[in-house]
Amino acid sequence: MEKMVLEEQIVIVGAGVAGPATALSLKRVGIRGLVLERSDGLRASGTGLTLGPNAWLALDALGVAHKLTPLYPVRNKGGPITVHRKALLESLAEELPSNLIRFSSKPVSIEAQAQEGPYIIRLEDGTVITTKVLIGCDGVHSFVARKFGLAEPVNSGRSAVLGLAVFPEGHGVHEDVLQFVDVGKRVGIITLSDKEIYWFLIFNTPKGMAVTRDPQQIQKQVIENDAKDLPPIYAEVVRHSDLSTLTLAPLKLRLPWDLIFGNVSKGNMTVAGDAMHPMTPDLGQGGCLALEDAVVLGRHIGESFINNGKLVPGAMVEAIEGYVKERRWRAAWLIAGSYISRWAQLGGEGWLMKMFRDVIFYRFLLRRLIGTADYDCGKLPVLNEQNKTH
Repeated sequence: MEKMVLEEQIVIVGAGVAGPATALSLKRVGIRGLVLERSDGLRASGTGLTLGPNAWLALDALGVAHKLTPLYPVRNKGGPITVHRKALLESLAEELPSNLIRFSSKPVSIEAQAQEGPYIIRLEDGTVITTKVLIGCDGVHSFVARKFGLAEPVNSGRSAVLGLAVFPEGHGVHEDVLQFVDVGKRVGIITLSDKEIYWFLIFNTPKGMAVTRDPQQIQKQVIENDAKDLPPIYAEVVRHSDLSTLTLAPLKLRLPWDLIFGNVSKGNMTVAGDAMHPMTPDLGQGGCLALEDAVVLGRHIGESFINNGKLVPGAMVEAIEGYVKERRWRAAWLIAGSYISRWAQLGGEGWLMKMFRDVIFYRFLLRRLIGTADYDCGKLPVLNEQNKTH
């Protein structure tokens, strides 16, 4: 069988949150960005995703905020809103041409013809794609990040169980958020609608713990071990879980100094989303930063494209370096802030830890950490008709 050879302006690896958002950001400034996704369809399964004000500003810049806001009551005006991951991904993907996400496309090698590209991507099915710019949105274990030497993420020492509970007749829970914190453990439920509840369990990973992927076994462990000392509503929510949404995984993070001093780009290659800044979920900023990344990357590449009338390799290097400079320190600070938040809230019950938590963390530090998330990533440049590429 003859192999397929394609030429693209920009290739984006990964169709999680960052991938379609980046493709949409580029589309808004007239640039085609092909998304390669190893799965056979949009990875729209999953639970909830908390979006802070910074994420909604990014969604507004991408032109999709209006599609999501009617679906969720604004319980805390100006505060975070938890949405279905599926709804967010579909809102992004619906704005893209149907051929802009190529499914069942797993890269197996990346070759650079020169420092600034073009890059040759070979897929598992034998397809060869040549591109001027390569963006990795391929998650924690990014294939693209590994290509230019960004240090691997490390274990945080914690694991997370996530699930979506469905109550066909309604759940009757009136609180928007219920959270329970104990030494080494944090659990919570967040109502998404009158019939659906997103729930989570974050805990210190026991040494030698075997990680199961069997959703029934995960559900059983949570109900029998973790929910027994909690209010009955938590176990009831876990019992109503849609088993297809249940996941158990170790939490990883990229060390802040690896992000500050490491290679976050090389030539016309870079990364976004979890491929750049995996972090613990304590500030709820992982998905928010991915949306910010998409807008900032689209802004820098778009300005270069509009100013030059086309994608110029040398100018693209400058655009990507500008993106990295803008994102590196912000992401590193939020990685560190998330870890500090976890350590302060779950670190223990000794008198010194209690004093730090009650006197320093809750009174001063937490407010500043949350304030850091209050950020506007900016708008995309205005596109003239003559600048559009196809």
